Amino acid sequence: MNRLVKTALLAGAAMGAIASAAYAQDAHAQSGAQDAQPTSSVEDIIVTARRTEESAQKTPLALTAFSGETLERTGAQQVTDLQGAVPNLNLVQGRGSSNSTNIYIRGVGQPDALQTFDPAVGVYVDDVYYSRIRGSQFDLLDLERVEILRGPQGTLYGKNTIGGAMKLVSRRPGQEFRARASAAYGDYDLMEIQGAVSGPVTDTLALGLSALHSERGGYVTDPVTGAEYNDKNTSAARASLAWDPTATFRVDLNVDYSKDDAGMTVGQATNSLSYLGYGVAYPVPTPTPEYDFKTRTTPGLPNETRLETWGTALRMTWDLSDALTLKSITSYRELNTDDYIDFDATQLEIADALVAVDQKQTSQELQLTYDSGPLTAVGGLYYLKEDVSSHQESYNDDLLGPLYGNATFIRYIDDTLETTSKAAYANVSYAVTDALRLSAGVRYTKEEKDYARSTSVVSSFLFNGLPILNTSYAFAPPTGEWEDTSMMLSADYQLSDDAMVYARYAQGFKSGGFNGRANSVRESTVYAPETADTFEVGAKTTFWDRRFRLNAAAFMTKYEDFQARVAGQDVDPISGVPEPKLSVLNAGQLDIFGFELESVLAPINGLMLDAQVGFLSADYKEFKDESFPAFGNSRAFQDPAFSPKWTVRVGGQYEWALSGGSSVTVGGAAKYRSRMALAVDNTISNTDTELPGMYQDAYWLYDARVVWSDAADRYSVGLYGQNLADEVYKTDAQEFSAIGNIRTAYYGAPRTWMVKVTAKY
Repeated sequence: MNRLVKTALLAGAAMGAIASAAYAQDAHAQSGAQDAQPTSSVEDIIVTARRTEESAQKTPLALTAFSGETLERTGAQQVTDLQGAVPNLNLVQGRGSSNSTNIYIRGVGQPDALQTFDPAVGVYVDDVYYSRIRGSQFDLLDLERVEILRGPQGTLYGKNTIGGAMKLVSRRPGQEFRARASAAYGDYDLMEIQGAVSGPVTDTLALGLSALHSERGGYVTDPVTGAEYNDKNTSAARASLAWDPTATFRVDLNVDYSKDDAGMTVGQATNSLSYLGYGVAYPVPTPTPEYDFKTRTTPGLPNETRLETWGTALRMTWDLSDALTLKSITSYRELNTDDYIDFDATQLEIADALVAVDQKQTSQELQLTYDSGPLTAVGGLYYLKEDVSSHQESYNDDLLGPLYGNATFIRYIDDTLETTSKAAYANVSYAVTDALRLSAGVRYTKEEKDYARSTSVVSSFLFNGLPILNTSYAFAPPTGEWEDTSMMLSADYQLSDDAMVYARYAQGFKSGGFNGRANSVRESTVYAPETADTFEVGAKTTFWDRRFRLNAAAFMTKYEDFQARVAGQDVDPISGVPEPKLSVLNAGQLDIFGFELESVLAPINGLMLDAQVGFLSADYKEFKDESFPAFGNSRAFQDPAFSPKWTVRVGGQYEWALSGGSSVTVGGAAKYRSRMALAVDNTISNTDTELPGMYQDAYWLYDARVVWSDAADRYSVGLYGQNLADEVYKTDAQEFSAIGNIRTAYYGAPRTWMVKVTAKY
């Protein structure tokens, strides 16, 4: 620890004036145009992490909040730009898709975008839950703030927040006219235009409109055809109505639409590929030691990952009395996507696929809040209905091998999933004294899932003159029903106006499900729910006349029955032909321990420094798997995925006041992530031999920015650079060793720069 901390501090000192304060809002923006000199204080953000408004510094749980001004000043364009700014958070683009997000918090997450896998970190936009990790690759458009809640949030948020929650809160239009527009240009032909305007329609009605278009060329290319992959082409729009007909009744209506029309997200094959069941390697070139962002793909496979999503949310709030408030949140959403994925990331047709998903969800929440004197209470009812249908086509001609000439092998898959989730919850906080507050929460959840799946194979693969692979299979298990009661207990003590300590116990729950990759009766498994119990202690402190903030948390999590997708091999009982076996197991128990530090220091006017440190120790205590008989049918020796031991970020910014009142801000950050596994399957089957392609070694990333703002802080021009050292690093990986020996890694973007012009009124 000492060596690492020294390295981090030295890196922060070396960055000097080019370090970035992503955690704290810049002081000039906070003070406004009236003060020509930069002031020096740490921002206090009001959050709704416990479904009532309170200071982030007085909320007894580990959270990090970013104001809209912070996101704007640091040049953050989408949620994945927050990677590194929150301890023990993994937030990257999902494997093989331009529109899904891989989110892990404290070693708990779910990286698979398949529709039968529920996320483990809840994503909420204006208090509306998003059921899929597809469609969660959000651009940061006209937001008031973003909140990252760490640890189970199983009482107030409930559904699939076993690892934590990410909340995006859009800006509410008001009676004051507000407008903002920006245009950006960067390398890889980056072009982004966005704008937002809001203001009064009548004395009681306000309207807000926002829109963006963002596109960028691909940073992965096919060296033969010149085709570009891993690009961006996104358009989004949102309209918001805020109606306050009386002093005690408020209505908020949001409607949003987004479209993503990017090319495929392509990775790198990390090893040679093989025929199905014959162990004969294809002559695939050995991967270069350092990825050069050049990848061959299958000729004729469409270069498309299309997504279209829209939704509406109606929030009505009644102040029944000075202390009692009733809120109704009604939402409807649709998502449609057609993703083409080259799983093997070569010109071979080993496992190429079309994944087409249609998803609809309806949710209703009723929430009653009481806040008076020493007592604050929140209770509610929640209902969610989700319907997902999927059509998949898997193209696998080369999986049969050259022994069978031009044989064809296509698998067609159709499935439907209907989920109904109902919950009732309550949370009570009572101030025993002016300093001591006790809180307790409980949530009862009942979920039902109806699943049906059919698969068929069309091939010209002949065995004794017969097309043995031409098979069909249907799977319609009984309705899955799961119930859970989750609890939360906490106590916080206010040592002074600027220092609080707390202790918290929280439970999380994620319901069971069905194997969405089953292609035979032997694979048709139903897996059980997973649960997490977390004990957390922390302190939130502010010193030196609000110039220094230091928050700390330590936690221990018992994570049981986590749902792991693993691969193996089976033999067809009729033909005797080896076939891949894809299973979902309840892996057993994972023990996770760690701590987190977050600090902000404003030592002199205009200078702000910050640091975030996360430590994580995750170990399997039980991981049963019959495909590892050499280890007692256990793979507990493996490394849990996306659980780096250290995540460190150090940064800062300095603002110079220029003559005439304008200013220049120079900032930057250094971010460190230690070695981590990128897949649950990360050793050769039935061995403890690690698969290097399924790991990412420790690495540093460096970002910097220079921003000029006019005296009124209405106009600004900024130059932003990311990954300045041009580090080549992996963010995710696919492991399908049972299918052609596939092990594919996905990489973060190389060095990029952007110039952005912004006007605000």
